Parts: sequence; structure tokens; C-alpha cells
Amino acid sequence: MFLNRSVLPHPNVGTQSPTDSPNYVGLVRFLMQPFLESPKTLSVDCEISHTLKRAWVRIAFDSTDKGKVFGRGGRNIQAIRTVIAAAAELAGQSVYLDIYGSTTPGREGMSFDEDQEDRSPPLKTREERGNGPSRPVVKPRSR
Repeated sequence: MFLNRSVLPHPNVGTQSPTDSPNYVGLVRFLMQPFLESPKTLSVDCEISHTLKRAWVRIAFDSTDKGKVFGRGGRNIQAIRTVIAAAAELAGQSVYLDIYGSTTPGREGMSFDEDQEDRSPPLKTREERGNGPSRPVVKPRSR
């Protein structure tokens, strides 16, 4: 093992022509599949604009895997975004990752936020919850 030895990179490493882009679809599939119960439900689409030097990656997967993909506090999906952004930066591009809520019929094309809004129940008042009549909040007087 030669840990203290400096190695010069090959002259062709890190140089890409302007039309070369990372394989975002393959990279996203590689990063996402370990989190999915059924990797066949993963759908990845990529659109690249060479003039704007931007890439848009859209992913959709079964909603039952959402918790694993996002991870606690969104750590897993943030790590995936970081890796994709690093690959794009090496190519001189910026990348945007859009996540769609589900690949089940009837929910296709729905963003994660729209899917959450659609699934969340409306807020109930105190009366509807059975906690008694709602009253206005009275602040105590300061003396």
C-alpha cells in the first residue's frame, strides 16, 4: 500500500466534450434500487438541455417505498441528490430531481407534494374532535 505517494491523474480523466453528459438514468437507478421492495416499479426519465447546461431527472416509484427512499428526515433522498449534483458538476451542468408520488394507476404524474395534500385529511375543529365547544383564546392581563 502506498498511501503517501502522490499520483498524477491521467490527462484524459475529468475532461468531457460539451455534449457528453453523465448517465443520469443509470446513476439514479443504481442509487434508488436498494431502497425499493420492487425495483421494477421505479420509473426514471431524464431530459437534458445542452444549451442551458441543465438536466431534469424525474423519478416515480411505488408509494409503499416512500419512507425508505426518503429516509429519516429526508437523509436518503438528500444523499441521492448530492451524488447526482456532483456528477452534473463534473460535466459542467446543473441537475434538478423531481419526485413523483406513485406509479400506481390514477396517481401518475402527481408530484410528491400534491400526493401528500391529496392524502392528508382535513383539519378538525375542537367540536369535531369531541373536545368541547371552541372558544376564543383570552390572554391574561399583565399587571
